[in-house]
Amino acid sequence: MRLINRKPQSPRLLGVLPVAAAVCLYLATSGARLAENPDDKLMPSPLSMAEAWRGMALAPDGRSERYLFWDDTAASLARMAVGLGITTSVALVVSLGIGMFPHVRATLASSVTAASMIPALAVLPILFIVFGVGEVSKIALIVVGLLPCMVRDLSQRVLEIPEEQWIKAQTLGASSPQLALRVILPQMLPRLIDSVRLALGPAWLFLISAEAISATSGLGYRIFLVRRYLAMDVILPYVAWITLLAFAFDYGLRVLRRWRFPWMDAATVP
Repeated sequence: MRLINRKPQSPRLLGVLPVAAAVCLYLATSGARLAENPDDKLMPSPLSMAEAWRGMALAPDGRSERYLFWDDTAASLARMAVGLGITTSVALVVSLGIGMFPHVRATLASSVTAASMIPALAVLPILFIVFGVGEVSKIALIVVGLLPCMVRDLSQRVLEIPEEQWIKAQTLGASSPQLALRVILPQMLPRLIDSVRLALGPAWLFLISAEAISATSGLGYRIFLVRRYLAMDVILPYVAWITLLAFAFDYGLRVLRRWRFPWMDAATVP
């Protein structure tokens, strides 16, 4: 049998192997460095990282009396939720207009395409100037970074709907709002979930970048605050936590899509 036709017996086990290999490589390299220099800060041991995390998550800060790890997590998640909520709501409405109405498509499609080519981090100083250094600029960066690409993706999904469905709905007397709600929207929602899944990585990048420049709390703020002390025992657990949160969000959205739209499984992102 050709290799291309062979399927793994335990795909989940194979998926764990790269992570396990990376962990083993880190442990071996860290152990070697610490054996040579016990004060090495570049690759701390798991024990030192656990102690640092315990001090951030399970003990209140001496100055603020807050649990810094959970306070940072709550601040970042709140910004992420608001940013993604605004982005998905606006993208859904705008993409419906572009996909359904030729006049709207002729007016906005080129502008959205051009906006999607602008590096979002390049406009971060502009956002700070316009909105200040508060919460609005951080949320605005997520929206500016994600909205054009999401609109392009969702409007393309509308244009991919077979013309026969448009004709049949109109033949049966469907108005434009009925066409949007009964024909187009049910086919857009699975694509919307996939778009949000694919946007999670860039969204975290924009959020951490904004928090690193101007914030008083947040996961990105804490990482860039302690880097001046070379506190890798704090940075690495924070990076691992961000990765775990992103994976949990992605898994939750995947479960939601399979539950609500099982018919899309064969044609969507795995």
